[in-house]
Amino acid sequence: MKKILSILMLFAITTTGVMAQTVNRLDPSIFPSPEKGYKQVLIEVPFSKNDNDKKIEFSVGKVMEVDGCNNFGLVGTLKEKNLEGWGYTYYSFESKGDVFSTMMGCPDAAKRNIFVSGKSELVRYNGRLPIVVYIPEDMEVRFKVYKTDGEEYFANEVKTKK
Repeated sequence: MKKILSILMLFAITTTGVMAQTVNRLDPSIFPSPEKGYKQVLIEVPFSKNDNDKKIEFSVGKVMEVDGCNNFGLVGTLKEKNLEGWGYTYYSFESKGDVFSTMMGCPDAAKRNIFVSGKSELVRYNGRLPIVVYIPEDMEVRFKVYKTDGEEYFANEVKTKK
């Protein structure tokens, strides 16, 4: 009898934990199909009760072979768009693939492969809704998750003489 009770308790604890993590995600098929030469990518993150304490930074780019000393960036524009009738946003990155860099001379520096990206975008973390991004077919999206310990700070007021 104790064995059966232990198994039932374990089952109840296990299913309760799983049920707490179940989240209804948005169906990405409501977003437009990608235009010719583009692909649709999704950034999906797990839901947590601390979603408000997190941010996502993402950037669009591609891995390229570059010299060993200069800094590089991808020329392009990330546009935020509204999904009409739904109230959701999505992003579209437009680029011809042109790259800019610093112009230091470094003939002895070995070549390296790095992720060269455009300007990054910082958005709110939402475990219920994917971030939808349309990018050129030869590019990819990389992202980072930033989180806080929840502690808030107050700015000091500057007193002026009247």
